[in-house]
Amino acid sequence: MQRLLLLLLLGQAAYAQTTVSGRVTDSRGRALPGANVFLKGTYDGANADSTGIFRFRTTRRDTSTLVVTFVGYEPHTRKLTLTPPETVVSVRLEEVASELNTVVITAGAFEASDERKMTMLKPLDIVTTAGAQADITAAMNLLPGAQRVGEQEGLFVRGGSGLETKVVIDGMIVQNPFFSSLPDVQQRGRFQPFMFKGTSFSTGGYSAQYGQALSSVLLLNTVDKTNNNGLSLSLNLASAALSYDHAGEKASVSGSLYYGNLRPLFALVRQNVVWTREPEFTGSSLTYRLRPTRNGLLKFYGMYSGSHLGMVFRDPSAESNRTEIDQRNGNAFATSTYTDSWDEGRWLLSTGLSYSRNTDDMTFSGQDVGRFDERTQGRLVLTRLLPGNHSLLFGAEMHQLKLESAVGGTRYALRETYGASFVESDIYLSRKLAGRLGVRAEYSSLLGRLNLAPRLSLAYKTGAFSQVSLAAGRFYQTPDYRYLYRNTALNYEKADHLILNFQVIKNGRTFRIESFYKEYNQLVREFTARPGEEAGFDANPYRFPWGRTDNSGFGYAKGFDLFWRDQKTVKGLDYWVTYSFVDTRRLFSQYLEPATPTFASKHNLSVIGKRFFTKIQTSMGLTYTFTSGRPYYNPNHDRFLADRTPAVHNLSFSASHLTRLGGNLLVLYASVDNLLNTRNVFTYRFAPDAEGRPGKIRYAVGPQSYRSFFVGGMIMLSKKAKLNTNDL
Repeated sequence: MQRLLLLLLLGQAAYAQTTVSGRVTDSRGRALPGANVFLKGTYDGANADSTGIFRFRTTRRDTSTLVVTFVGYEPHTRKLTLTPPETVVSVRLEEVASELNTVVITAGAFEASDERKMTMLKPLDIVTTAGAQADITAAMNLLPGAQRVGEQEGLFVRGGSGLETKVVIDGMIVQNPFFSSLPDVQQRGRFQPFMFKGTSFSTGGYSAQYGQALSSVLLLNTVDKTNNNGLSLSLNLASAALSYDHAGEKASVSGSLYYGNLRPLFALVRQNVVWTREPEFTGSSLTYRLRPTRNGLLKFYGMYSGSHLGMVFRDPSAESNRTEIDQRNGNAFATSTYTDSWDEGRWLLSTGLSYSRNTDDMTFSGQDVGRFDERTQGRLVLTRLLPGNHSLLFGAEMHQLKLESAVGGTRYALRETYGASFVESDIYLSRKLAGRLGVRAEYSSLLGRLNLAPRLSLAYKTGAFSQVSLAAGRFYQTPDYRYLYRNTALNYEKADHLILNFQVIKNGRTFRIESFYKEYNQLVREFTARPGEEAGFDANPYRFPWGRTDNSGFGYAKGFDLFWRDQKTVKGLDYWVTYSFVDTRRLFSQYLEPATPTFASKHNLSVIGKRFFTKIQTSMGLTYTFTSGRPYYNPNHDRFLADRTPAVHNLSFSASHLTRLGGNLLVLYASVDNLLNTRNVFTYRFAPDAEGRPGKIRYAVGPQSYRSFFVGGMIMLSKKAKLNTNDL
């Protein structure tokens, strides 16, 4: 009897078990031997055999969760309904995304210092590149698509003006990224390269997250934590600075103070500018970072700078042909951002608040031409990561602006509320094909208008190391506020981008070619001819627009860029070559007819090389740049903007030497700009002769100095301070 009862119980248990079987393959249907298959919360499971087939039994009933894992592939989970005696299931695993097996959307964008994508320029690249002078925007000018315009500040991209590029820090637009503009003097950027962990330089077709830039955006992301602890001192021919860094487990803080005076440098380097007061400047900055939660990060960055200078500007519109300028500048910028994630990283939050204020107390020959602007902005972005690498991003931002200017005894003022919302999605149709679809809506209270800007990018992986990309989109920008002071009935200026890109990144070498077409519409035109007068052109770039304006302007820019970087062929040598060709014409501003703008050159070439010599702990670099001639206005020529300046050549050298002083790291550096002392000319202007006849005397506008040099050093008063020489 007992034996009979035992047989009945065993039979019932066997009947209650379910066999789970099936096959594990990759996306191409190939077997994945050794894949681990089990039911979540149990010990029931098995490994796939050489053909990918698995089989095991379970006493679980009704439903359970099947989990399949294999190295190099995304884990797979699935709800199962267990139906005795056997449940059959097939599983197809997807490869883990990586830069080698997954396409990356890249058209129109250069990513820097983002190791998940393609690294083009790191912060140390910017500091050690000859000719860049440790200026971020100067280094960006050496990338394909950008060009050097020696007498103006800004990023000039693919036939666009300096006003068509915006600088963004941690998602927040920087109102005044450059030191205040001066006639015929190029100003450098206000920010230091080591503040940033990553740089993305877009040459067009950029994300729907950003707007108000017809040509491009420069995205800068600040570091999450300082690398060094301790005090640093720096001294060079222009300034002295003191900085302090301290990093704890959850928080870090960095602060700096500096004072500068260019009189010692100008005493050694001959100037082409007549300075009545050499620039004197001072400033400070404070950065604080805190991790309040496991994934949350709060950042604060604040800075203030002030300067005072005086110069004489050769003014073609003045009877004396000379205008004295006195300028006192005060600039403050503060931004605070918070980022976090939850639900195992599926939700990402990025939010920020910033404030900037700039004052230029400025006189032209005693007349008040002062400027003031203020911007407050807030931003919130949420990203949802979806299975299969898909993602959905949506957000909004709001800006409040206040602008004032004084011109000829008249004061102009504007207030603007600008809002935008955007949504964007990354869609991976396969490991080889991906797309990004986005749309941005903007509203300006000043214009009283709404715009809608769609964006699209596609990328297809053509091989293990190569891919082709396509980007298209529409971009809007509020007209220059100098026009809006007198006419708020203007509409947005508009540009449509189309970009085709091919790139190969393999074994320390990068090749990239990109062609583009950009069409401008609704550009602002100014009509200065009075009734009965013949239309004329005033070549003075510092004039205040007083004529009638409308949005009847248009134009185009087309061409291609080449980029080659090799960090492998010669041990220790890192070099890259860029070439850009652009054909552009437009009818805008006071232009009498469609013409190539005065800031655009057709050919731009840069060759950069640098090498670190380990035995002497020294890095040396050379940079050669070539820019073909630019149009200039000749009032004695029948054709409008038909004349061209000579080509601009520049060969620069830089070196930095690492050593120890009392156990502290000491960095000495030196650079020579325009090594060959080439007498470059950026443009020509015409002034009246002694008898007052207009346009009879031509004078050249060139660099602030032809050949210049710079030396300095920095010591880190910390035994643990170090630099990665592999990055030099």
